[in-house]
Amino acid sequence: MTDPTPLPPASPADTAIEWRVSPGLVPYPEALAEMESRAEAIRAGTAAELIWLLEHPPLYTAGTSAVVDELLSPNRFPVYPAGRGGKYTYHGPGQRIGYVLLDLAARGRDVRAYVHGLEGWVIDTLAALGVPARREPGRIGIWTDAHGREAKVGAIGVRVRRWVSFHGFAVNIAPDLSHFGGIVPCGLPDFAVTSLADLGKPFAMRAFDEALKAEMPGFLGSLRTCPHGP
Repeated sequence: MTDPTPLPPASPADTAIEWRVSPGLVPYPEALAEMESRAEAIRAGTAAELIWLLEHPPLYTAGTSAVVDELLSPNRFPVYPAGRGGKYTYHGPGQRIGYVLLDLAARGRDVRAYVHGLEGWVIDTLAALGVPARREPGRIGIWTDAHGREAKVGAIGVRVRRWVSFHGFAVNIAPDLSHFGGIVPCGLPDFAVTSLADLGKPFAMRAFDEALKAEMPGFLGSLRTCPHGP
């Protein structure tokens, strides 16, 4: 069931953000069309900003830097061009997808700061759940240690059009990790992929969502506000 609880605001300007949690598995083309439409409406000032949490059926997405040789099993799951930055990623049940549609024209007009803040939001959320995670220089995403080696627990992939952000993050709560074997995840063949369940932290999706909502004011506060320009 969609969570109707209003998001705790970081400032009065954040009270209009819609927080949406979709039940079931949302088809990727449907989600992409919704993001495209909502981003245009946010830019036009006819819709509120949106944080949209969901899960997808098993699929691979190709970012703007995807290399065909890194799609190892092209017939395993559907493959969709995503329009976001990055390479190939996997989405599927047990993975929390967060699509973040914000008006960056009013939040600093700084894409690097936005991506840094998005990473920090996920890292702080995982810390609240007792999962140590971090950034790594030169590698976008969320990293931790699993079974004695470095592993990726979350991916970041964003697009910004006319200063409205869309796409966002994917955090592995309890997906089937074997599904990542059909691609070179994010173009990084030398690193493992892990999940909270794999780390011995079998949190329910709702527990992650609640921690994410609690940490959101810090994320929004990290983005500099500014008046709209032309």
